[in-house]
Amino acid sequence: MISEMLAKLWQNGILQLGIWETVYMTLISTAFAYLIGLPLGLLLVVTDKNGIHPISWLNRVLGIVVNAFRSVPFIILMIAMLPVAKFVVGTSLGNKAMVVTLVIAAAPYVARMVESSVKEVDNGVIEAARAMGTSSFKIVWKVLIPEAKPSLITGAIISMVTILGYSAMAGTIGGGGLGQIAITYGYQKYNDDIVWICVVLTVIIVQIIQEAGMLLVRKTDKRIRQ
Repeated sequence: MISEMLAKLWQNGILQLGIWETVYMTLISTAFAYLIGLPLGLLLVVTDKNGIHPISWLNRVLGIVVNAFRSVPFIILMIAMLPVAKFVVGTSLGNKAMVVTLVIAAAPYVARMVESSVKEVDNGVIEAARAMGTSSFKIVWKVLIPEAKPSLITGAIISMVTILGYSAMAGTIGGGGLGQIAITYGYQKYNDDIVWICVVLTVIIVQIIQEAGMLLVRKTDKRIRQ
């Protein structure tokens, strides 16, 4: 039987707002994380010892920075980055601040996902482009990214789902969304049904992301007959 608290949350639009805030934080954070993580991941590939423009010291420094941020548990990193969020958006509370912390936490993860995807590109294709005198920039833009597109999209789906999980934890320090509803109205008030409805809604959002993403992968993968 649906509890009175759950019914009130739905009638007052709080649950619907939580869904929207979760989707908003996930999409915005993923977009900005890729603005940072995509070029960073490409730079890690290009400057690798087997890359098209090896720069060992730069690759090492970037690798250390990325690994340092990835090694810190998100809940700790999120708290540590609150002053940065306040500097950027003027507050350390609310969804805007959480987006900043989510981007900082997710960008290194995205960089590694991009690096892994691009390294799957056949070396023969790269060597053929080099033999034709193609510049390093054009190899990245015209060869690496198009060839790795299906894998990059798959990585983006995984990254988005991971960021969605991060956004739920943001509810513990003033963020909104389903995570905040589950903590405030569910866990703290001993309403297990609210916690579970938030779980179910999160799973539904994940499934929508997964299905939409895999459809896009099938459309862009030239190895799959349309």
